[in-house]
Amino acid sequence: MPELRKDPTNNHWVIISAERANRPTHNNWRTTPAATAPCPFCPGNEDKTPPEILAFRPDGSKANVSGWTVRVVPNKFPALIMQSGLERRREGAYELINGFGVHEVIIETPEHVTNTAFLDEKQLANIFWVYRRRILDLKKDKRLRYIQIFKNQGVEAGATVEHAHSQLMALPMIPANVMAKLNGAKRYYRSKGRCVYCDMIRREMQGQARLVSESEHFLVICPFASRFPFETWILPKRHSLYFEYGSKQAYVDLARCF
Repeated sequence: MPELRKDPTNNHWVIISAERANRPTHNNWRTTPAATAPCPFCPGNEDKTPPEILAFRPDGSKANVSGWTVRVVPNKFPALIMQSGLERRREGAYELINGFGVHEVIIETPEHVTNTAFLDEKQLANIFWVYRRRILDLKKDKRLRYIQIFKNQGVEAGATVEHAHSQLMALPMIPANVMAKLNGAKRYYRSKGRCVYCDMIRREMQGQARLVSESEHFLVICPFASRFPFETWILPKRHSLYFEYGSKQAYVDLARCF
């Protein structure tokens, strides 16, 4: 059973999930028996994943068969599970939460493509729209405090299936690094009366030294205080609070930034 454990030295939460070590490898990156197995994310292999939560099916096909363009399924080896319920407890100086949360896989294309960069703008916009749908649905559960969508690109990043996909995790707490950014933005606003990200956008549009690209709705920049080489941020040019409240056209425009 997974657990969420709080590091008392810095208030960071860590997911402890030994079950994740049981994941097979369905790719050719490593020499394992699973490397020759059929890709579980390709059409025709829908029975090799848990039943789908959401799928875009232009042809009107039934669930859990071929005909989809983007498909969302529960992670077969989840780091967090909803069935456990939310229970907090203490063990002396330590604070724990049972492994409550959501862990899903977004299969980004029916084609066996190994990199999202190979997808066209229409498909990317469909993926963003699926992100939106899942975020809006999960936000209804008030026990969930934070939703993160991420990608592990390649075996070096920890991916065990090469078919292009991303993952969604919904947590019962806000991670410390995210809370630090929120508090930093709040302090900036109290000090200057302006949004720190809006100020950054104005500065980068004027100087353009760190400007990577610009579209109607978004600005792509290398941040002034980059933490690692080639770090880029995609920021909405219009002051906006939530990714999931963007328009269809905004997601199409976001796809052009990739």
